[in-house]
Amino acid sequence: MQFAILGPVEARRPDGTPVALGGPQLRGLLALLALDAGRVVGAERLIDGLHGEHPPEGAAEALQSQVSRLRRRLRDGGAPDGLVEFTPAGYRLAVDPRDVDVHRFERLTAQARETPDPAAKLTLFTEALALWRGPALDGLADPPRAARLAELRLAATEDRVEAGLALGHHERLVAELRELTREHPLRERLTAQLIRALHGSGRSAEALAVFAEVRARLADELGADPSAELAEAHVAVLQAAPAPARRLPVPLTAFVGRAELDRLTAALRDARLVTLTGPGGAGKTRLAVEAAARATGEACFVELATATDVPRAVLAALGLREQGVLTPGAAADPADRLAAGLADRPLLLVLDNCEHVVAEAARLVRRLLGECAGLRALATSREALGLTGETLVPVGALPADAAARLFTDRAAAVAPGEAPAPGAVTRICAALDGLPLAIELAAARLRSLSADDVAARLGDRFGLLSRGDRTADPRHRTLRGVVEWSWDLLDPDERLLAGRFAVFAGGARPAAVERVCDVPDAVLAGLVEKSFVEFAGGRYRMLETIRAFCAGQGEDRRAAHAKYFLEFALAHEPKLRGAGQLTALAELTAEHADLLAALRWSAAEAPETALRLIAALSWYWWLRGLRSEATPIADAVLAAVGPEPPPDLAEEYVLCAIHASATDVAIEPILQRLDGPLEYPYLFLLWAFSPRTKATEGARLAALIGPDAWSRAFARIGDGLGAQYGGRIAEAETHFSASLAAFRALGDRWGEASALEKLAEFADWRGDHARFRELMDESVRLAGELGVTEDAADLLCRRADGMLRTGDVEAARADYEAAAGQARAAGTPLTLARARGGLGEIARRAGDLAGARRWYASALALAADPVTGGETRIRLHTGFGWTAAAEGRLDEATDLHQEALATALEHANRPGAAQAIEGLAGVLAGRAEDERAAFLLGVAVGLRGAPVTGDADVAAVAEGVRARIGAPAYAEAFARGRETPPEQAVAEAGQRRFALGS
Repeated sequence: MQFAILGPVEARRPDGTPVALGGPQLRGLLALLALDAGRVVGAERLIDGLHGEHPPEGAAEALQSQVSRLRRRLRDGGAPDGLVEFTPAGYRLAVDPRDVDVHRFERLTAQARETPDPAAKLTLFTEALALWRGPALDGLADPPRAARLAELRLAATEDRVEAGLALGHHERLVAELRELTREHPLRERLTAQLIRALHGSGRSAEALAVFAEVRARLADELGADPSAELAEAHVAVLQAAPAPARRLPVPLTAFVGRAELDRLTAALRDARLVTLTGPGGAGKTRLAVEAAARATGEACFVELATATDVPRAVLAALGLREQGVLTPGAAADPADRLAAGLADRPLLLVLDNCEHVVAEAARLVRRLLGECAGLRALATSREALGLTGETLVPVGALPADAAARLFTDRAAAVAPGEAPAPGAVTRICAALDGLPLAIELAAARLRSLSADDVAARLGDRFGLLSRGDRTADPRHRTLRGVVEWSWDLLDPDERLLAGRFAVFAGGARPAAVERVCDVPDAVLAGLVEKSFVEFAGGRYRMLETIRAFCAGQGEDRRAAHAKYFLEFALAHEPKLRGAGQLTALAELTAEHADLLAALRWSAAEAPETALRLIAALSWYWWLRGLRSEATPIADAVLAAVGPEPPPDLAEEYVLCAIHASATDVAIEPILQRLDGPLEYPYLFLLWAFSPRTKATEGARLAALIGPDAWSRAFARIGDGLGAQYGGRIAEAETHFSASLAAFRALGDRWGEASALEKLAEFADWRGDHARFRELMDESVRLAGELGVTEDAADLLCRRADGMLRTGDVEAARADYEAAAGQARAAGTPLTLARARGGLGEIARRAGDLAGARRWYASALALAADPVTGGETRIRLHTGFGWTAAAEGRLDEATDLHQEALATALEHANRPGAAQAIEGLAGVLAGRAEDERAAFLLGVAVGLRGAPVTGDADVAAVAEGVRARIGAPAYAEAFARGRETPPEQAVAEAGQRRFALGS
């Protein structure tokens, strides 16, 4: 028999059923005896405990009567005779102390305090505290003992919190610690733990506010200063570095301990790849989250249940992007981005629900573990990934006691106030194979059924659960049975809605459910009540297992689903071009999974809808760096539609063709038939950066940009770029200034950041470094608000370029290093190449030519992409060329500058061509061909449209040439070069014989 006094006093039979003990006097007597189980308790002590300091007359005789009644109650409940013994010294409860919850509590807490392992501590303290069901000795007139036990409980709670903090559980402990500190406002250890939890969650300001509040309270109420522990927590907030990022879901319910957690924790210490295997519903996900939360350092959780592209799902979970907004071009391969972003990053990557993408997940994990030394991976799957070095941790059923504890815990949440019958709980858990998901769904039924009723339903329904065909699909061996049984508890309207709701891939807001499912709100509320659908954060969500069960039953709502999300995308598309840009981006991102689901269905069943949806999402994909996401769908749509667009969908057809991988579709005749103004004005920009671009078609599209404010602001950017590339800098600056003013009025951060960056470049060329810094700082800020980390890193490189020209080497170095760090974190190899090239420039100008070569070589390896890497390769080859010239290797320098010039001409990049030609001028000066060097310096200024103030390399060449041939001759040659028509100048500069002076 078991005895419980940590809460309402109970005696329980071996099967868990309670014994009827009678009134508070008998329960109090049993509690006093149980406190000293196995030891004699004196009669006076029992009387004091029952009645306090003023016992009634005849208390001794009454005690004898109460002992007799207690013996009878226990005997009637199945206890053996002699359980309550009488001795001359008093009475004794003749049981093992381990049969009393308070003694188990004390033993567990002692074991927890002895072990050095924080994870083991947490498990033991959690198990100990789970024994408490309310205030100890409830109803007993023994305040000192009750207070002592309450203090033991609070101390154990503090120790459990301490173990959780040691394991990095800062975020999940904040709410609990706030409640504890409200209950115990002068408990300094709890307050110190709250300060540490807030700081560890990245909420240092709140932590400091808590310290200030408790310091004032201690002074006002106790006249005391903060304790050493509290003061140390305060100092740690002031001094400590930011805590590592932990992108893990925060569970809404308590974790029920299980043996696999210890094995998993040990495996994660010893292996780089660990996979949790087992049937659906076994609790693999929850176990993985718990283990990741206990691990130290950075961790990221990736949900693959709805994923079809594993690398992109991992990119999204890490907050990485396929490409930048302000540095457009072809998107990098997602796996390449991940390998670059995680190369120098210690991280635990949790890949959940891999079974349906196991081959793709295995390929990605193998590559990332091979290239990223600091990476560890934890996967959950119904089958192993099958990689060398993989450690498997099988996850099966919960042990009987843990399964019963899980059911009881979840039942208390849905039906508080009445504990389920222990015998029924045991039968339910056994019938459900101890699988956590099935147990939780069963507990949820206690809203409308008793535990005995639930147990009675299990016999016929789940006969296969423990004796199923071993060759059956593991997903259906247990979970399908659980879901089918829950399905049978729904009424017809609820079943109809559940089947229709399954069309949503990522959950839904109420308006979407109403439109797509066409079922009354009350029915949806019923599904929430019956745990078939969850509601949190303003969204309804169906568990993926339940959604898989319902799949196919709502196919008649696919058209309504696609229609709703087309209208949603069309309504949000204009908002992406104004002050509501950030909100629109967030709302589209929240519906990302369903937008893609609607697009995939439309591609197969309604291609015209798919065309409209691709067009409506094009700017969203651009701003989110996800252009390649649409490629396979765009290919399918073009194949379905054919070579000609449907009526009134020519513009949408062109946008679809831009996203498609095929370039053999005859788009040019369609472009010629387009009438302005463009409904999607950014079509011009997307076309400009597509592989099929032709100048004449670009001019045709530019002419179709409409008269609305955004389109005109956007057109001024195009006009500015055209003027800049034509060497008309004053005209270009006018266009960009007008564009900036217009985008400011609209509140479009993308447009503002784009215009600011170009205006900053011109200010830098003029030597107006204060204005340059002001404009660049604002551009970086706006990029940050948009969430374009990649572009912010690129802008840091541009700012560093300007700082280097002013001679502020340390500021430039700081920006280059910060940009390199951000580029590595974001997985943008091209920006990382630019940052490394900048560090190479610093090394070269300091005379460290060998170091410069190392930086340039490592950067070139990252800038190999022929489409997107052109500008960066120009910079790197010219830097290499100046280095070779400084070493006296003029032939090598010539080849490098010629390579840079060829790249610039290939990309019609006049500023880049000017940079390369200035390098060639340096080679000519090194060969003492000074007049030709002066000529090329003039050619470069003519191509660029303006000199670059502060360029130390060019200034040194000009000064040397001028000193050798005299100022008049230099001025004449320079002017001749500047006035040479650009095509002729580039042709002459590009001839090898000219550069070599042969």
